[in-house]
Amino acid sequence: MNILRTKSIEQSIADSDEPGRKLKRSLSAWDLMIMGVAVAVGAGIFSVGANAAANYAGPAVTISFIIAAVTCALAIMCYAEFATAIPVAGSAYLFTYATLGEVVAWIVGWNLILEMFTAAAVIAKYWGIYLNKVFELIGVKLPDAISVGGVDVYWGAFLIVAIFTALLVLGTKLSARVGNVFTIIKICVVLFVIFAGFAYLNVKNYTPFVPASVPTHLDPSQGALKQTLFAFLSGAAPAQYGVLGVFAGAALVFFAFIGFDVVATSAEEVKNPQKTLPRGIFGGLAITTALYILVSLTLTGMVSYADLAKDAAPTLTTAFEMVGNKDAAKVIAFGSLIGLTTVIMVLLMGLARVVLAMSRDGLLPRSLSRTSDKRSTPARTQIICGVAVALVAGLTQVEVLEEMINIGTLCAFVLVSVGVLFLRKRRPDLKPSFRIPFGPVIPVLSAVLCFYLMLNLAVQTWMFFAGWVVIGFLIYFAYGQRHSRLNPRSPIHREDGVPAVTVKVD
Repeated sequence: MNILRTKSIEQSIADSDEPGRKLKRSLSAWDLMIMGVAVAVGAGIFSVGANAAANYAGPAVTISFIIAAVTCALAIMCYAEFATAIPVAGSAYLFTYATLGEVVAWIVGWNLILEMFTAAAVIAKYWGIYLNKVFELIGVKLPDAISVGGVDVYWGAFLIVAIFTALLVLGTKLSARVGNVFTIIKICVVLFVIFAGFAYLNVKNYTPFVPASVPTHLDPSQGALKQTLFAFLSGAAPAQYGVLGVFAGAALVFFAFIGFDVVATSAEEVKNPQKTLPRGIFGGLAITTALYILVSLTLTGMVSYADLAKDAAPTLTTAFEMVGNKDAAKVIAFGSLIGLTTVIMVLLMGLARVVLAMSRDGLLPRSLSRTSDKRSTPARTQIICGVAVALVAGLTQVEVLEEMINIGTLCAFVLVSVGVLFLRKRRPDLKPSFRIPFGPVIPVLSAVLCFYLMLNLAVQTWMFFAGWVVIGFLIYFAYGQRHSRLNPRSPIHREDGVPAVTVKVD
């Protein structure tokens, strides 16, 4: 049983052209750039940033965003080098399969499923709540949930997931066009927030820029679980603000940048990926970072972080309400709804592509890698993913797992960064169109920074994450490694009865 067997790049590319399991190349650099902005400018800009400023970093939340953006940029360089060398769906899962071995690739894919599934479910639930707030602005009161047989059903989550699941089944290009329209509207709302907020700036609110560390106000019985793992391991008492608070804030707002690894999952649907992927991904990251920095400066300049902290769930809307501009608050409520809409669409698409890639290799049932003959989309898998996300978002308190999104993403970033070093050593013959400068320095720095941000997530999050990984290992050894197409004794056969192709094992 060789759990560290690797899959050759040539075989990955060949598998992507298998009849009945092919995706259509229809996306441009513009589509990718907008897709990155679509998935990144959402909950992070309208709510997570305010929470990080109020409870973690104070005005230095701008530094938190910069740390998160730099970390993401370093990791995305690694993704870009991989994606131009292996322009196939699957993103980090496929990259680690080619370099670090099957069992590592499985865990990365398992974590990507965690990231995208949880993010889609959490944001779908919040979308329903924001939808009701928008209706309240026009005098219509709707319930967040309706009771069905004694069970609270968040109907808004079901609605938005159903709409975008249908669009994604109809075609990636059609979904991208709809997403482009929503994203442009969202950017206009964000620019409005920045210009409107600057009218209320008070430089005194930026002092102190890095608030002094203070004991946390958490319930003592939960303090150990709610503090960061770094503080727990170092023996520091649970606290907030200070330098550690800035890094804890960076770990939290990293949620804002998860979209760019999702964009990499679309590599197989991109026209001329060697040039298009780097341009689209880095263009989207540049726009997103600029917007986040400007919004965070506006937010913390409008109101004191201490006043924000008095609100149980501070958002951008909270800040405008505090300065008495309720009209702007209404625009933000609408913008939040639009913002979350596009995030859900891209996450649902990415989730289906990761499942498709893993099922092509036999680590998940091969039937999940079937694509539509007419539209070349993974219709069956997309519907299954949509139903699962809708059920979790509509029937559970999924929001308690918010930080699981970040830890799953960061874990994938660490392994992809390490994987670049292995790729260069094992395949020096490859000449990807994008190659990270400065040799091994950036991949190593990326891995270190991503791991450090992981340490700044809560102990409770690490416990949930450990449980998820254990479940993943159980599924892999019970099903994945036995059905893998790289396993000579795999029971998987092609539909025409010919045994699965023999693949070189490094």
